[in-house]
Amino acid sequence: MSRFLRIVLPALVIVVWLAIASVGGPYFGKISEVSTNDQTSFLPASADATKVQERSSEFRQESGAPAIIVLERDGGMSSSDLTAAKELATQLGDRDDVEAVSPVIPSEDGDAVEIVATLTTAADTGDAVEAIRADVDDALPSGVSGYVTGPAGFTADLTEAFAGIDGLLLGVALAAVFVILIIVYRSPLLPILVLGTATFALCASILVVWWLAKADIVTVNGQVQGILSILVIGAATDYALLYTARFREALRDHRTGWGATKAALRGSLEPILASGGTVIVGVLCLLLSDLNSNKALGPVAAIGIAFSLLAALSLLPALLLAFRRAAFWPLRPAYGSAHPVLTGPDARGVWARVGRLVARRSRVVWIVCTVGLLAMGTGLVGLKADGVPQSDLVIGASQARDGQDVLADHFPGGSGSPAQVIGSERDLDALVDVVTGVDGVDGVVAAAKDAPSGTVPVTSDPTSSGAPTAPTVSRGDVLLEATLSDPADSDAAEQTVRDLRTAVERVDPGALVGGVTATAVDTNDTGIRDRTLIIPVVLVVILLILMLLLRSVVAPLVLIGSVIVSFAAALGVGALVFDHVFHFPGADPSVPLYSFVFLVALGVDYNIFLMTRVREEALRHGPHEGVLRGLGVTGGVITSAGVVLAATFAALGVIPILFLVQIAFVVAFGVLLDTIVVRSLLVPAIAYDLGRRAWWPSRLSRANHHM
Repeated sequence: MSRFLRIVLPALVIVVWLAIASVGGPYFGKISEVSTNDQTSFLPASADATKVQERSSEFRQESGAPAIIVLERDGGMSSSDLTAAKELATQLGDRDDVEAVSPVIPSEDGDAVEIVATLTTAADTGDAVEAIRADVDDALPSGVSGYVTGPAGFTADLTEAFAGIDGLLLGVALAAVFVILIIVYRSPLLPILVLGTATFALCASILVVWWLAKADIVTVNGQVQGILSILVIGAATDYALLYTARFREALRDHRTGWGATKAALRGSLEPILASGGTVIVGVLCLLLSDLNSNKALGPVAAIGIAFSLLAALSLLPALLLAFRRAAFWPLRPAYGSAHPVLTGPDARGVWARVGRLVARRSRVVWIVCTVGLLAMGTGLVGLKADGVPQSDLVIGASQARDGQDVLADHFPGGSGSPAQVIGSERDLDALVDVVTGVDGVDGVVAAAKDAPSGTVPVTSDPTSSGAPTAPTVSRGDVLLEATLSDPADSDAAEQTVRDLRTAVERVDPGALVGGVTATAVDTNDTGIRDRTLIIPVVLVVILLILMLLLRSVVAPLVLIGSVIVSFAAALGVGALVFDHVFHFPGADPSVPLYSFVFLVALGVDYNIFLMTRVREEALRHGPHEGVLRGLGVTGGVITSAGVVLAATFAALGVIPILFLVQIAFVVAFGVLLDTIVVRSLLVPAIAYDLGRRAWWPSRLSRANHHM
C-alpha cells in the first residue's frame, strides 16, 4: 500500500468517527425524551392489564395519572385544617396540568384527609407532581404533614431517581475506568485513546437508538438507557484493551506502525469478532421475551455491542497507528526487544506462578475451584426474585412511599389505585356481587363518562342506588372500579387481584381485570415465564457458537459449565448480600435474567479470548504447553479488562433504583469472579488436565507431537 494511503486511510477513519460523535453527542441529553417508565407499556398486548388500559378511555374521560394528596395531623384535623385542605383542592383545580380534583375526603378516624388530583394527558408527570408538592408545602398549616402519592407520585419519584442516568452514571463509569487504566498501563495517553474509542461508540449507539425509539421501533426506559451506557463503555474498553495488547506485542516485532497494525488486526480480529458476536447473539435472545422492556433491551444492547466492535477495530487502530509507540509512553515497547518469557523456570510474574500451579496440581485446582463456586451458589436457596412492591423500587427517600404508608393508616390502602374490571353489562348485577364478595375489596363503583366524578355508585340492583347517571356502556361492556383494602403494590393486593380474576371468570369468562396492581401481577408473571424460556435458549445458542469457533465439543461444554457455575455463585452471593446485608425486600424477576445474559455472554467473552489463544499456542507447542502460554500471554490483559468491566457495571449502583443496584452488584461481582477464579484457574486447570481430549474431535485432539 502506498505511503499516501497509509496516511489518508487512518485519517479518514478518525474524521468519520469525529463526525459521528459530533452528531451523536448532543443526543446524550435527549434520550430521556423518548424513554418511558410506564409499566403498562412494557406488557404484551395479550395481557389483561394491557387490554384494560387500552379500553379504559371508552368508559371515562381520558386523563392522566392520579396524584393522591394526603394530609395528616396527629390528634385529629381541626376545622381550620379542613378549610385549608378545601382551599388547596380549589387551588389544584385551577392548575392547567390537572384535569379534575375530588372533594376533600376525611378519614373515619378524623386524623387525615385525602384529595385526588387527576392530571391531564398532556401533563409531564414529574413536573406536575413537583409543582403540586410545592403547592401542598405552601398550603400546610403548622403541625400538618402533607404527602403526594399514588400512581403519579410514584412515577415522579422514579423519574427523579433516574435523573442522574445521563450525566452522573456516565461520569462515574468513565472516571473509574480512567483511574484503573492509569494504574494498569502507567501511561497518560493510552487511557484517553481507549476511553475516547468507547465514548465515540456510545455516541453512535445512542444516536441510532434515539431514532429507533422515536419511530416506536423499540421501547426505551430508564433501566435500558442505563444498561446501554454501561455495556458500551465496558465492552468497547474490553475490546480496545485486547487490540492494544496485540498492538504492543506487534511493535516489538515490526519496525513500522503500519506493519504492527496489520499484525495486531490479524491476531485480534477473530477473537474480538467472536466475542462480540457471542454477546450480540446472547442479548438478541431477549427478543423471545413477552415483556416489551426485556424485548427492547435485546436490539438496543446488540446495537451498542456492534458499535463497540466497530470502534475497537477501526477507530482505535487508526488512533494507535497515528501515535505508534508514543501511545505507551513512558513504557514504550522498542522494536526488537524481547517478549516476556511465558513458561519454564525463567518465566517471571504472577501469571508464570499461576501457570506453574496449574501444571503441578491441575486436578486439585479445578476441583477446589468448583467446590468453592458451588458453595457460593447455595445462596440461591434464599433468592426471592418474584417481584417487589412499586414503593420499594426507589432506594432512599420517597415521598410517594411515605404518603402511601400514611394513606394506608387512615384510608383503604388501595385508594386512588383501584382494580378495574371490564365485563358484560348483562352480568352487571352478578359481577358486582362477586367483586364485592372478594376478600380485600373495600368498595365498588362503575365508570361513567357523564358523571362529574367519572364514576357512579353501584349495587346488585343499580336502579335502587339513586344514581342520577347510569354506568357507561361500550361494546356491551361496563367498567367497574374496585377499591382495595391493601396498598396497591402489596402482596395482599396482588392476591386480591388473582382472586378477583378467578371470581369474575365464573360469572363472565370474557371479563378482564386490570389496574395498577394487575399490571404488577402480569409483569411479574410474564417476567418469570421469560426467565424460564430465555435462559436455556441462551445456553444452547452460545454452546453452538463455541463449538463452531473452537472446532471442538469438549472445550465448549467445559466453558459453558464453568460460566453456569460462576453465574450460580455470583447470584447466590448476591442473594445473601441482598437479604442479610442490605435487607432488600426481594428482586424483580428480570434481575436473574439480565444477570444471566450479561454474565454468561461476557463470561464466555473472556473464555473465548483465553481459549482462542490457547488453541493458537497449542497448534505450535502442544496442548499442555499451549494452556500455559495462552494463560501467560492473556492473563494480564483479560484481568485488566475484567476489572474495567466490573467497575463500569458497579457504576450502575449510583442510580438509586433497586433493580439497577442489584444488577450492578451481581454482574460486577460475577465478572470479577469469572476473571480471577474461572478464567485464571478453573478453565486452564480443566484444559490442562484434559490435555488433547479438550479439543475432541478436532485434529488437535489427535496430534501426538508439536505442530
